[in-house]
Amino acid sequence: MKIEQIYTGCLAHGAYYIESKGEVAIIDPLREVKPYIQRAKLDDAKIKYIFETHFHADFVSGHLTLAKETGAAIVYGPTAKPNFDAIVAADNQEFEIGEVTIRVLHTPGHTMESSTFLLIDKEGNNHAIFSGDTLFLGDVGRPDLAQKAANMTQEELAGLLFDSLRNKIMPLENGVIVYPGHGAGSACGKNMMKETVDTLGNQKEMNYALRSDMTRDEFIAEVTDGLMPPPQYFPFNVMMNKEGYDHIDEVIARGTNALSVDAFEEAANETGAIVLDVRHQKDFVDGHIPRSIFIGVDGQFAPWVGALIADVKQPILLIAPKGREEETVTRLSRVGFDQTIGYLDGGFEAWKASAKEYDTITSIDAQTFKVALTTKEQPVVDVRKEGEYVAEHLEKAIHIPLDYINENLQKFPQDKTFYLHCAGGYRSVIAASILKSRGIHNFIDVAGGMKDIKNAGIPVTDYVCPTSL
Repeated sequence: MKIEQIYTGCLAHGAYYIESKGEVAIIDPLREVKPYIQRAKLDDAKIKYIFETHFHADFVSGHLTLAKETGAAIVYGPTAKPNFDAIVAADNQEFEIGEVTIRVLHTPGHTMESSTFLLIDKEGNNHAIFSGDTLFLGDVGRPDLAQKAANMTQEELAGLLFDSLRNKIMPLENGVIVYPGHGAGSACGKNMMKETVDTLGNQKEMNYALRSDMTRDEFIAEVTDGLMPPPQYFPFNVMMNKEGYDHIDEVIARGTNALSVDAFEEAANETGAIVLDVRHQKDFVDGHIPRSIFIGVDGQFAPWVGALIADVKQPILLIAPKGREEETVTRLSRVGFDQTIGYLDGGFEAWKASAKEYDTITSIDAQTFKVALTTKEQPVVDVRKEGEYVAEHLEKAIHIPLDYINENLQKFPQDKTFYLHCAGGYRSVIAASILKSRGIHNFIDVAGGMKDIKNAGIPVTDYVCPTSL
């Protein structure tokens, strides 16, 4: 028996490869399926089943493409209603993969069809659970995503999640390995651990939601406390996972259409496409196409695209580092953004060489920022997440999280220049690009963010450990 976790950091997502005696099961695959097919070929094995823990909201799964290319059966848990051929398993139904067995445990709460897959070894021992978004390391799945579909409140869904954990998962042996669907950084939970594999016994000790003395009411209160609104693209991804989508090869072919400067500009004007610049933030600061949006491909790229562009049907034109165009299109497709219609051949340098207008961002280092703070009082806007801001921030800083910048443009200072910062310089440039695209130019970016601000000796509030918030 082989078990491999295939972890994708930018999505904080874990897919799984299980092989026994030449038969393979894939759990929660990503959109691009070639790595799974190639991995099975290395073992001279056949992919027999594709297990989906639920209809994912934060990414588009590769289940349909993988099934088409391998003939494998797609398996969901009870109550799932996919608009394609799939096995909707009964609770406790078992599937054989070589010498091992996968048992479906229906664990509703995150969504109604959410299921945990229990792997039983050839000796009949419970070996591992693949818990999807039901159980994370240090946390559990948020219960507010399926309210509309289930016609239930988040409190009612949280109650179902409590029952699922207590009745299906916690009775399992402490030595059972937990393989979750996501790790730290995912928007599907609140406070996940950075580790991506653990034992159930350790989770019973470490995970607040698995406290043995926890009442149902306490669980509901704690799980629903502090939930921020989910990213706007989540419902689109659920729909695509449930109803279907274009083959990844079609998406890549459409998106890797090289356009000259004139053709690029014409396409932007005619289609209403967003010009998405995915280079490094310093390159964007030094020069970019006016009104283009920056989201660097080397950061938490796909989730930020989903959170800030939101509409997966939005046409996109790319400014990408040379040789990374296909990678960018692929990563956009992971979160359902399939309407990339081309990229600028030659990149921003081609635009600049054509003598067309371009824009820059005023940016200063932390030492210059320190001097500026002592000579003239100007507003500071912090675009980090809520937990980061509460943990420590500059005194008097205005907090406007990047996640919700589009809904809060009116909160930015209108009548004077303000400073803009994040943790390390990536998110503040994203924010700067959005502000400039909306006609707001009265700001200065602080390169290096909070990290360099602290190193420069600029006073911040006393640190509060996030685990005690």
